[in-house]
Amino acid sequence: MTTHVRPDDVRDQNQEFRIDLAAAYRLIHRLGLDDSIYTHISVRLPGSHDRFLINPYGMRFEEVTASNLVTVDLDGIVIDDPLGLGINPAGFTIHSAVHAARPDVACVLHTHTVAGVAVSCQKQGLLPLNQWSMQFTGCLAYHDYEGIALDLDERERLVADLGDKFVMVLRNHGMLTCGRSVSEAFKLMHNLERSCRAQLAIQSAGAEIAPLSEAVAHKTAGQYATFYDSIETNGVPDTEWTAFKRMLARTDPDFVN
Repeated sequence: MTTHVRPDDVRDQNQEFRIDLAAAYRLIHRLGLDDSIYTHISVRLPGSHDRFLINPYGMRFEEVTASNLVTVDLDGIVIDDPLGLGINPAGFTIHSAVHAARPDVACVLHTHTVAGVAVSCQKQGLLPLNQWSMQFTGCLAYHDYEGIALDLDERERLVADLGDKFVMVLRNHGMLTCGRSVSEAFKLMHNLERSCRAQLAIQSAGAEIAPLSEAVAHKTAGQYATFYDSIETNGVPDTEWTAFKRMLARTDPDFVN
């Protein structure tokens, strides 16, 4: 039997994705993870394999709203640009690569924070030193720096390095997370950033580090993965994301506009 999707359902889901994406931009700003008008978050449009939403180039993250997001396709053709500002070319390179190669990914989030960049410059990368960072055990990809991401041929190497993972360290550059939803990509980045900050604090303290076994690290990663799966595939309410959006509703109510 053929299932028909009502146009109203698609419109409602589209608006929900827009609001969630605008919320992620505001939260990244609120938590101090933005970088002026640079870095980017994108979400694939519901029901589409080749179109995604991204921020208008030149707007700070605290200015992003559900209605001023830009729609672009995988060829870089801008479909809808309410402010006429276009998009960040480097952002297009990275995000189009992931959206084209990974149909399981709805959202891609990229940052250059001081902590994230610092850890990305370390040869060993992110270390499994605590509960936050252990969740990424066996789940991290690494991509070597090739310059500002303006060369479209880098896309092939970027997605080859990402593989089937949802978190990647862009060496000497920053961090990237993917999610089956905007909330998953955001929560992964939130924990990744805290992991980087904690690693730098631990290293700067110079004290002896309490050892953790590889078995415990893998167990912890599995526990986190089960928790994320329960929300993304089993319909368990995403209470953390709902709480973050309640906070925005009090302080940044215009993000939904």
